[in-house]
Formats: sequence, structure tokens, C-alpha cells
Amino acid sequence: QVQLVESGGGLVQPGGSLRLSCAASGFTLDYYTIGWFRQAPGKEREGVSCTSSSEYSAYYADSVKGRFTISRDHAKNTVHLQMNSLKPEDTAVYYCAASPSPLTGQAMCLLNRGDYWGQGTQVTVSS
Repeated sequence: QVQLVESGGGLVQPGGSLRLSCAASGFTLDYYTIGWFRQAPGKEREGVSCTSSSEYSAYYADSVKGRFTISRDHAKNTVHLQMNSLKPEDTAVYYCAASPSPLTGQAMCLLNRGDYWGQGTQVTVSS
């Protein structure tokens, strides 16, 4: 059974950090384009950071560039999103996604594409 399970969300003060994790089962993430997306109340889902298996660098939305880092843990079949210098506008439900298609990270994020999706984890940035 193909499954993605996110964890690591929570409440954090502005300027703080969180590390989100997305554990995959039923398939190997190594060969997939993977990404993190978020959806705030009343807003459309947006791609935050995405990267394909063949890319050296990842795509980041302008709003998170320099603050967020996506990474793969091959041994644990897991994807992480390290979020630093968090701002109230980062508050959203964060989802991870994976696609076996030969998408670039930029295409996945901008097209909001994903064949498999996790259930989401809430991130709230507030004092």
C-alpha cells in the first residue's frame, strides 16, 4: 500500500524553527520527484519546495527561499523540510507529495502536481 505520512508540525513563535518529515511506504522515494506544499485558510495550495531524483538543486518558492531546505534521507525513505526563521505567514497545513513522472522540481511545484499525497500536518507560527 502506497502511503505518505507527515509529522513534525506544531506551534512555534516567529523566528523559530521546525523540521517536517514525510515517511514513505509501499514505494521508494529515491526514484520520485518529491515536494512540499502548503495551504493556508482561504488560500489555494502552493508549492513550497520540490526536487526530482536527478536534480542537484531544488526549487523553492520565493517566499521561503533562504529559510527552508528540502532533503532526502535515503536510508529511511523519508523527505524532510527544515524551516527556519518562521513567519506568521508560514502558517498553513503542509503536505508532502511524490510523483513518478519525469517532472522537474520546479514543474511539480508550479503545476501543483503529485500522484501521492500525505494527509498534512499543521504549522502555526504565532506569539
